[in-house]
Amino acid sequence: DMMGKLMMPTPDMKICDPACGTAGFLISSAEYIRSEYGNKMTAEQWEKYGSETFTGFDTDETMCRLSCMNLMLHSVINPQLNKQDSVSKDYQVKDAYDVILANPPFKGTINKENINESLLAITNTTKTELLFVALFIRLLRVGGRCACIVPDGVLFGSSKAHKNLRKELIENQYLEAVISMPSGVFKPYAGVSTAILIFTKTEHGGTDNVWFYDMTEDGFSLDDKRTPIADNDIPDIIERFKHLEQEADRKRTEKSFMVSKEDIVNNDYDLSINKYKEVEYIPVEYPPTSEIM
Repeated sequence: DMMGKLMMPTPDMKICDPACGTAGFLISSAEYIRSEYGNKMTAEQWEKYGSETFTGFDTDETMCRLSCMNLMLHSVINPQLNKQDSVSKDYQVKDAYDVILANPPFKGTINKENINESLLAITNTTKTELLFVALFIRLLRVGGRCACIVPDGVLFGSSKAHKNLRKELIENQYLEAVISMPSGVFKPYAGVSTAILIFTKTEHGGTDNVWFYDMTEDGFSLDDKRTPIADNDIPDIIERFKHLEQEADRKRTEKSFMVSKEDIVNNDYDLSINKYKEVEYIPVEYPPTSEIM
């Protein structure tokens, strides 16, 4: 829901999730469009909403059926959902979508012979988390935007494939934001640390500053129980992202701040927030040992 609100989709956009699972991102986008534009949409826009607006792919037929049913329950009458390995050679679509919201598969590997050459040109690897980000770049129209969840390794991995992907986002596209999330957000299913990358496809760069946010709470406890709690950074993230021009003067000791492209390039395109965040250490004064004794 947070990612849908950050992307702010409109009824005229084409929205895709190339690794859709149960279509959670597509449903969040559908609900956002209905809540923001439902009363103003024309009959033509409603027809498009029910058939063309949402596209998803998954390699599992059962997942595709679940996604279809979920979207139908949210008024998307005829969703474009197909069983498809979207990083394979037989999927050639490019420059097709305005918004991509996705949580691609992590820690997977694909047989190199099956991978589309256009993805290998961006990042020569068999790792799914890198290939899918390259796929998002290919699928977006120029001016299209993406918000995707990636494991922390994508932000600071030292391999050539990791660096090439980060260099592509910073030098050839417009990387807007890196939102670092705590490791418990996907519990009880996985404890991996993740981050959200937000970027716009430009094909000629445009990254001057990247906005970093250190999310520590998401409204739920970060253990296996995930019980609701009062602390929640999500409303703050959404509000600040809509007013990035006000973030320029924030210090690096705060939860969110801007980092210049030059600084990132000098750090070998490292996008880990810990590389740029400054911690204030407050000295603690203890009484002398004799007094304690």
